[in-house]
Amino acid sequence: MTRLWEPHAYSDAPRADCAWALEQDWPALDGDAETDVAVIGGGYTGLSAALHLAKEGTAVTVLEANAPGWGASGRNGGFCCLGGAKAPDAMLARRFGRDEADLWFEAQKRAIALVADLLTEHRIEAHTHSDGEVVLAHRPRVYQSFGAEAAWLEARGVGADVLPPDALAERGLAAQGIHGGLHVKIGFGLDPGAYAAGLARAARAAGADIRARSPVTAIRPEKGGHRLVTPGGTLRARRLLIATNGYSSEDLPPWLAGRTLPLQSSVIVTRPLSAAERAAQGWTSDLMAYDSRELLHYFRLMPDGRFLFGMRGGYRATPAAEARIARKIRADFAAMFPAWEGVEIAHEWSGLVNLSRGLTPFVGPVPRMDNAWIAMAYHGNGVAMASYSGALVASLIRGQAPTQPYPSVMQAPLGRFPLGRRRRALFTAATPLLWLRDRL
Repeated sequence: MTRLWEPHAYSDAPRADCAWALEQDWPALDGDAETDVAVIGGGYTGLSAALHLAKEGTAVTVLEANAPGWGASGRNGGFCCLGGAKAPDAMLARRFGRDEADLWFEAQKRAIALVADLLTEHRIEAHTHSDGEVVLAHRPRVYQSFGAEAAWLEARGVGADVLPPDALAERGLAAQGIHGGLHVKIGFGLDPGAYAAGLARAARAAGADIRARSPVTAIRPEKGGHRLVTPGGTLRARRLLIATNGYSSEDLPPWLAGRTLPLQSSVIVTRPLSAAERAAQGWTSDLMAYDSRELLHYFRLMPDGRFLFGMRGGYRATPAAEARIARKIRADFAAMFPAWEGVEIAHEWSGLVNLSRGLTPFVGPVPRMDNAWIAMAYHGNGVAMASYSGALVASLIRGQAPTQPYPSVMQAPLGRFPLGRRRRALFTAATPLLWLRDRL
């Protein structure tokens, strides 16, 4: 396996103090086995695909390098919300046409609905909360754009309220340096680890075979299929799905080399805050929120009173680099929520989100590889879109036309980044410019 980041990023260390628990009682692949569809990756994409394939009677085996949900699916901020592409709507409309850009927005809405349906159908207790999410303007000019944004959302069937600065305090949304908000009334917060575990159990109950601690180290073409090599054995499959997202290997398959850009995202969670502590800061709402910075912060008050705060950033995956990020995230947290500066941090972890060069996700066949599909690149918003992409690619694997929207936005194959193995330097170079833009 050839990966982009330092080995530390793929070890257990970055998620050792994660707030979300995972279920570890899953068997590893032992010996040689056969299946119809092999899925590499036990995150939301792979588990959703396995569930939807198994429900239709397809024999499917998931090979996960660690435990289901170990990667980004079990260490994100728990925002089931709109998103999945980094490209703005105007760019998508220019590239794909207005109708396809609108179809992409409809897919985002359907993705949220799919997660809600899966939670209900399979009785997954994921501690959901929040009536949508709030975007907080870090500059007055951003707030001035919220009226047009609200109208755009309303025209597409999503309720939205513009919140003037004084309304934020009234709604229990007080944070330093904020100039207004936009309440987007779709989506909800959840426990991402509980959701991943629930998806895995549902897939198993439907007939999927899920194997943990079974990293795929090689994919060998065979007549009529593929043979996947793991430390404990091999799996022969007629069809293959790559669902590894930010934890992909550059050579599995070779076509993937240079086509993803995994970036770090870090999270802290406080101890439970008392009612008096929440009131002192002026943040009492359970709405999910994020600010409008390019290098954004995202945060939410969870049902048990703990407060989650996350941010993008990090150039290296080493213990020393993690210590620097720990100082930075605490400083940013204290700047936005000064009343909580001394509050104990109970959990802290990091993980890899995944960007594509086109700033859009890809769900479709692997070019120049027979009977193989790929689904990944959700740009830090994968709770809903990864689940949706798994269901979508399950239809493609079965040779059926998807019943859900499948916009051309999601069909453009991943392009190569410049600089090859050194492409992380692109983010390193861009970060100071993004930092400056956030402050101008």
